[in-house]
Amino acid sequence: MRHLGNWRAAFFFPSTLALVVWPGAVLAPGGGENARTAWFEQARFGMFIHWGIYSVLGRGEWVMHQEKIPVAEYEKLGFQFNPTEYNPREWAALAREAGMKYITVTTKHHDGFCMFASELTDYDCLSTPAKRDFIGELVEACRAEGLRIMFYYSLLDWHHPHYVPKPKWVEDPPGHQRDFSRYLDYMFGQIRELCLKYKPDGIWFDGGWEHSAEEWRSEELMRMIRELLPNAIVNNRSRLPGDFDTPEQRIPAAPVRRGQERCLWETCMTINNHWGYAAADHNHKSVRQLIHNLVDIVSKGGNYLLNVGPMPNGKIQPEFVVRLRQMGAWLKVNGESIYGTQPSPFRTLPGGGCTVKGNRLYLHVFDWLTEPLVLEGLQNRVKAAYLLRDRTPIEVRQEGTRLTILPAALVPDPYDTVIAVEVEGTPKVDLAIRPAADGSIDLPARFAEVHGQTARYEFGPERDNIGFWTDPSDWVSWDFLVTQAGTYRVEITYACGPGQEGSEYALVVGEQQLTGKVKNTGGWGKFVTETLGELTLAEGRYTLAVKPLTKPHGAVMNLQGVRLRR
Repeated sequence: MRHLGNWRAAFFFPSTLALVVWPGAVLAPGGGENARTAWFEQARFGMFIHWGIYSVLGRGEWVMHQEKIPVAEYEKLGFQFNPTEYNPREWAALAREAGMKYITVTTKHHDGFCMFASELTDYDCLSTPAKRDFIGELVEACRAEGLRIMFYYSLLDWHHPHYVPKPKWVEDPPGHQRDFSRYLDYMFGQIRELCLKYKPDGIWFDGGWEHSAEEWRSEELMRMIRELLPNAIVNNRSRLPGDFDTPEQRIPAAPVRRGQERCLWETCMTINNHWGYAAADHNHKSVRQLIHNLVDIVSKGGNYLLNVGPMPNGKIQPEFVVRLRQMGAWLKVNGESIYGTQPSPFRTLPGGGCTVKGNRLYLHVFDWLTEPLVLEGLQNRVKAAYLLRDRTPIEVRQEGTRLTILPAALVPDPYDTVIAVEVEGTPKVDLAIRPAADGSIDLPARFAEVHGQTARYEFGPERDNIGFWTDPSDWVSWDFLVTQAGTYRVEITYACGPGQEGSEYALVVGEQQLTGKVKNTGGWGKFVTETLGELTLAEGRYTLAVKPLTKPHGAVMNLQGVRLRR
């Protein structure tokens, strides 16, 4: 019997197309970057599959790391991995029934085990009792079902003897010297194998956090992929921008942008709390929550990559199957409002979301209306409004740029009732921020216009701000409306790390200007609110800008927002 730890040297021949440029895949609002990425923007919903020999233990895909299992001990799982009930046609058919348009599957996770037949190692699927090319069979099944398929590949590798840094719990043989260049040759060789042998629609990298793009030779890697698969898309986890961003287990508060333009992005998320099979994890999201997540993501211009972690026998857990099928049933009725749509033209839609296709707005109402729903800023005349499911007319009133949807006596969808609103022309909305009920005007970072090359909106844990503000010529602005003339107290909320304080800035509205100096708040995620002064404003439309005056250190600040209080 072969020892699973054997690996072979990979001889990588650098790409000869040295002038191939890796695109940033920034989208102009309302359109796809090109035919290569258009299918991804149309798809909106995909299946993520985390499957490997870790499923034998049933404690998630990080079990080797979390339990510090020695390499030789972990390798034994390969001899126990015999998924006799693995039927890739069932997986692909389930994805299709769920309304998913593509599958992204783990070809190699951080544990280093290859779920594809590799010529460069014995630590692969052919060394299991099944002796099956799991990835090859799934590719064929996806093609038969009309699904796209992308390959997840972990850049880091806890198993390979030349990966650095060496995992702390792994013991090397006496005298062994790790050579990262040898690991890179192996990694390049495997990615070349995957591209040439299976021809996936995209590569989904992960595990790049332990090295820089230069150390990974990411530009060279991207050129190779583009040479081998000119139409493939690649994510942003090789430490380069790639074609699309990949927030994990979270939904951004606003559409994701690169500079001033929105870009392709995809939220990956689990149904329970684990990516790989975890037998004791029964904390499953409800169908209602999953559909709301889908709508929220698509309303902001993103894709939803929803994960399943198959069991070691090759079956997908029934708890996952029933949820996916119910999502598919909803999409059969309401898919028009998801696939191929553009993000909401409105800042927010209370209690739901909004998508756009052609001259139609799709209003997603999570809890059916008991009070009128008011939407501000619509500049098009409404021609018709009706339920998407059966074209039942919905009464609306339009006064100037205010659209009011009136409650109707009907049985709502248990998850999300979709109203289609047809307008004259392409929907256009005035995005000037309007006062709250108490007259205050909130200008959050997520709604700011960023002017410049480095500053951008950040989201995530302790992040909901304009960050990466390293160029003092960058500035941000908001358009807003004043409906009550008077004097407004101006508050600014920001964070700044130790030793980076001292930047001076101006807050400008028309001819009025207030200035401030950034203080050390104790960390880039520790936000404080300060009062800058007062502005006297008549009724009307204004632009508020925050512009740096000086930047003595690395960055100006992390700006969370500005508030005007009466």
